[in-house]
Amino acid sequence: MAKENYTPEEKKTLKKMFWNSRLVFSSFNMVKMEGNAFALTMEPALDELYKDKKEKAEAMRRHDGFFNTHAVLFSLIAGITYALERQKKETGAVDDTTIENIKVALMGPTAGIGDAFFFNCLRVIAAGIAIGLCSQANILGVLLFILIYGGSQLAGSWYLLKTGYKYGTTFIDTIFSSGLMQALTKAASIMGITMVGAMVASSVKVKLAWTITIGEASVVVLDILDSIIPGILSIVLVFGLMKLIKKGYKPITLVFGILVISIVLAFFGIF
Repeated sequence: MAKENYTPEEKKTLKKMFWNSRLVFSSFNMVKMEGNAFALTMEPALDELYKDKKEKAEAMRRHDGFFNTHAVLFSLIAGITYALERQKKETGAVDDTTIENIKVALMGPTAGIGDAFFFNCLRVIAAGIAIGLCSQANILGVLLFILIYGGSQLAGSWYLLKTGYKYGTTFIDTIFSSGLMQALTKAASIMGITMVGAMVASSVKVKLAWTITIGEASVVVLDILDSIIPGILSIVLVFGLMKLIKKGYKPITLVFGILVISIVLAFFGIF
């Protein structure tokens, strides 16, 4: 299925599905995760396709099971499912089992792509830009973060919803057979890691005010450490925090820990 033009009814349905999909985390729970949100997203499509209440109820139950993927790629699967439901209703070419199997098969790959690109790459880039501006008390930093990170997710969700519906299952065959899926994931991961390294170098600063006096000579401890490896304390801090997080410490605990330690060391003149 590769649609070039949409009927007014299809356009209306897609718009409703898009806005419903933005409530993806409103009913998130550990049993169905995004299942309730997926059923809500599919409701406009099922309203359009199934005029019989019993058929619609069966379809709603089918889409109200366990479901979980990235919030943006969520829309792609919803669009594909809309196309499959139309094929089921109009031609009988697919059945309930096929629709459910395709949904389940797409959850993992789309979650990996979404996390790599939006969460690990684009979010880090947006934060890097925003932090630089916010450190100068420039409110533009906040606005740019919202525009880059939030705006890209809205645009991506709308485009992927229409793409999923337009191409249906042929989209999946094309993107996997071409190898584009693996290439995009790897490229986004590399970009994300690069940006994390750049943010550590530019934003994490551990500045010691510790000076050791030996006779008439004064030695600045930070200068000695930086002469070994520039920014070594920042590197040690980042990797130390990563190790603690892997051991199960909560980020909020580490934040307060750093705050308390900084106050104590500042009191003794080390910071």
